[in-house]
Amino acid sequence: MDFPQQFISASQEYADYGHPVPAPYIRKKFTLLAEPQSAELLITGLGFYRVFLNGTELTKSILAPYISNPDDIIYYDRYDALPYLAKGENCIGVILGNGMQNAYGGFVWDFDKARWRSAPMTTLRMDMELAGGGRVSIESDTSFLTHPSPLLEEELRSGECYDARLRIDDWCSPSSPEDGWRPVVKVTPPRGSMRLCKASPIRIYEKRRAVSILPYEEGYLYDFGIDAAGVCELKISGRRGQKVQISYAEWYHDGVLEKKNLMFPEYPSPHTANVQNSCYVCRGDKEESYMPFFTYYGFRYAYVTGIEKEQAVPELLVFHVCGGDFRENGNFSCSDEIANELQIMTRRASISNFFWFPTDCPHREKNGWTGDAALSAEHMLMNLTVEDSLREWLHSIEEAQSPAGEFPGIVPTGGWGFGTGPAWDQIIAEIPFCLLKLRGDLDTAKEAAPFLFRYLFFLSGIRNERGLVDTGLGDWCETGKSGGGQKAPIEVTDTAVCVHLLEEAKILFRRLHREPEYRYAAALRHELKKAFRKYLIDFNTMTVAGSCQTSQAMAIHYGLFQKAERPLAFSRLLEMIHQNGDHMNAGALGLRILFHVLSDYGQADLAFHMITRKDYPSYGNWIARGATSLWEDFLPPEAEVHSQNHHFFGDISSWFIQAVAGIRPNPYLEDADYIVVAPHFIQTLTYAEAFYKAPSGSITVRWERTDGITDNAPGKKITLTIQTTGSLIGTICLPGGWEFADGFCEKQLHPGIYTCKCKACCPALQTRKY
Repeated sequence: MDFPQQFISASQEYADYGHPVPAPYIRKKFTLLAEPQSAELLITGLGFYRVFLNGTELTKSILAPYISNPDDIIYYDRYDALPYLAKGENCIGVILGNGMQNAYGGFVWDFDKARWRSAPMTTLRMDMELAGGGRVSIESDTSFLTHPSPLLEEELRSGECYDARLRIDDWCSPSSPEDGWRPVVKVTPPRGSMRLCKASPIRIYEKRRAVSILPYEEGYLYDFGIDAAGVCELKISGRRGQKVQISYAEWYHDGVLEKKNLMFPEYPSPHTANVQNSCYVCRGDKEESYMPFFTYYGFRYAYVTGIEKEQAVPELLVFHVCGGDFRENGNFSCSDEIANELQIMTRRASISNFFWFPTDCPHREKNGWTGDAALSAEHMLMNLTVEDSLREWLHSIEEAQSPAGEFPGIVPTGGWGFGTGPAWDQIIAEIPFCLLKLRGDLDTAKEAAPFLFRYLFFLSGIRNERGLVDTGLGDWCETGKSGGGQKAPIEVTDTAVCVHLLEEAKILFRRLHREPEYRYAAALRHELKKAFRKYLIDFNTMTVAGSCQTSQAMAIHYGLFQKAERPLAFSRLLEMIHQNGDHMNAGALGLRILFHVLSDYGQADLAFHMITRKDYPSYGNWIARGATSLWEDFLPPEAEVHSQNHHFFGDISSWFIQAVAGIRPNPYLEDADYIVVAPHFIQTLTYAEAFYKAPSGSITVRWERTDGITDNAPGKKITLTIQTTGSLIGTICLPGGWEFADGFCEKQLHPGIYTCKCKACCPALQTRKY
């Protein structure tokens, strides 16, 4: 594609804390001598842009075009401009925001020191064909004019301040005067390659009004009932010069609104208090409305000051809940309301944390942590059509790879975050592997293969003297802790993740017919597995170093025990769980696989109980304490609260769909349209239901007890209903102790209604009750 490359800017002066620089208006008038027949606009803004033609906005969404390291990739958007043009006078206009080009609010991660840092800039070209065959092109140059806009301050993590008294009416109209406007300046663009953005844009999912409005300190506290992400639309009839300030937060307790969970006390700075604020200065002539465009917020509460009592009405603020523009790809429900709410919370956390790419939280960070996304890629793909956005982000991940082969922990980055270790670096294999498994996409793996292979060389070189890997972060946010300090040794979690990563690499390389790379991955996996078994397993007790749920579950799940050893190893895991009162005690790496291990070894009821129980620690305890989205950690009630909107503990949704309802896509990694239906009939449930869309069709599975649950004992009859569309194939496998009416326990996958019954000596009825 022939991208425009002449970048322009209002000036070379850029904003910082204490030195605001208004977002610039930029425009150009032009004349068309005939009716346009076609018109295509290519544009980028570094960091963000809004684009208008003759006063009508074309911009695809907030935060356009994307969030990237502009020294790696410069993203463009393409628009059909024809509907907005006419014969005669026309005007194209742009407003620019700082975005990643000047992300000074990201000082914790050194974005304020980025080598590309500058004032925001843009380049554009509009090619038009006119009636009669003429062609006209408008391209960014110094004939464009600029003027400060009323957007006095704007920063991705801090917020916006807008003074409506400075608004220029019809600033993008051809008839608007140009007094006070001056020419733009040419600027040198960053070093990144140019690319058309194919990630899903951001859309509004819901418009919410406050569920309550309370007088609070010097203003009013708007409670929107859920912790989500987006922006608030302000509508007010105010006096001229009235300044309305809004502070966004997610934690309100004991009558106090807290923002300290959004700060970083380990990075003392006078600017941390700037996180998640906005202000609006009224023009004062009629009802006014304003909605931020170059930032977004993660919040449940909005604290509003500067308004009168009669202005504190529900119509003042409307919460536009935003996230990536995804369709539903799967879902789950059952007779347990806690599980249903957890499914909703997982969906909410996934969408709240998907503004162009998976972020770790929508408020203080907004960073694309690679480890978080590696843990969530599968459950996000099971629920939502995130594949285009994951593919697009993978390009940024590949560009961020160091010459040595290592990846940073956040992408995009300006150089901060290297050294987080294999559990974060595994994203280079996890995205292409999940896309192959769940979407049948091998092209992504083909593009990623050189970067993955280079990483394997890096991995081989960081082994310690025992042949193990022990660098970076480990089982992050273990139960009762925030961050590190986990029981599972880094050698255990790193090496187990490496074995898992290399297994995925083997599969990808084999499918790509890259035999040398396949053999290298297989040999390195063998060496790491051998070292793990030599140094990290006590074969007398089948216990993994660390003697904890994470160590034991990871070794079982990633094949570090041989087949004959696994029953005893699993028994050891059960002992650990029972000794802990049947509570989970693991971090993000352990909880990603713990419940799958339990259900794979016939303990799905225990897993479901551990997830949904209401006492601490559990997912159900989050709900008991008022959670409406997934939290960052499992801390006791008396501990300091951290982020309350994270996604990396969300694999419970994938487990609900795959283990409880039993929809298991492509288990043999041969065909994304092959489904194994293998439900677990949880004893405390009367029904469970899920659906999932594979590439060539969809499947819905519902199982229901026809004789219910009486005296805490489950019935012995299940009706299993399966509906499919398209050309899906597969098998139906009943859990141990159950059979179809004809006595078989396995059938080919066909839609229909099946009667399942419990055998006379059903092990399921003899297991421990929860």
